[in-house]
Amino acid sequence: MSRHVFITGASRGIGRGIAQAFFDLGDNVAAVDRRGLGPGIVDRRVAALAADITDAAQVDAAFERAEAQFGKVDVLVANAGVVKDRPLARLADQDFADVVGTNLTGTFRCVRRAARSMMARRSGAIILIGSVVGAVGGVGQANYAASKAALVGLARAVARELGPRGITANVVAPGFIETDMTDGLPEPVRRGHLAQIPAGRFGSAHDVAGAATFLASAPYVNGAVIPVDGGLGMGH
Repeated sequence: MSRHVFITGASRGIGRGIAQAFFDLGDNVAAVDRRGLGPGIVDRRVAALAADITDAAQVDAAFERAEAQFGKVDVLVANAGVVKDRPLARLADQDFADVVGTNLTGTFRCVRRAARSMMARRSGAIILIGSVVGAVGGVGQANYAASKAALVGLARAVARELGPRGITANVVAPGFIETDMTDGLPEPVRRGHLAQIPAGRFGSAHDVAGAATFLASAPYVNGAVIPVDGGLGMGH
């Protein structure tokens, strides 16, 4: 049977790749982003929904629309996130609050809402998209690193609390992935990052999607952090 997969930040990059992967598996996909653009898949099994995860009411409304079309959510992929990099001395309170408010608090809202239907059925998979930066840090990324590191604690708390009800909560931690953000890096910076990656290349959205689809079908993997970084963060 097709699952109902609810994905945030699904209109581009990693989120779009994950949406495509679950669609290719035959699942129903509720693809959420701020403008409702969707992942570019025109099919009755894909619903493009607009919601800002910093607004609890919009999160609830998006889940209600998705559930009206596809039934209760079986898999949540919380991918939506923002970046506001600044050197620590110039990192404003609002820059810190904005990044944590989306990447952590917004993700929490989605997890809380998805868990309601999962608990009733005693099954479900919650997948949070973190980052290798949450483990190894990043220059000018105190806010981003803090938000992504916190997702590990969130997932593991949820795994302990909801694991007895058949619900898993795990984190996928991508490294440098070919997206609009990495495309914009100056060539010397790209070369410097590549030199640190044992795989010798940046990853793709397809690489991250493979980890997400695995976790959605792995009921005995719980509270784990799955790195998808070409070896960049090994040992962390």
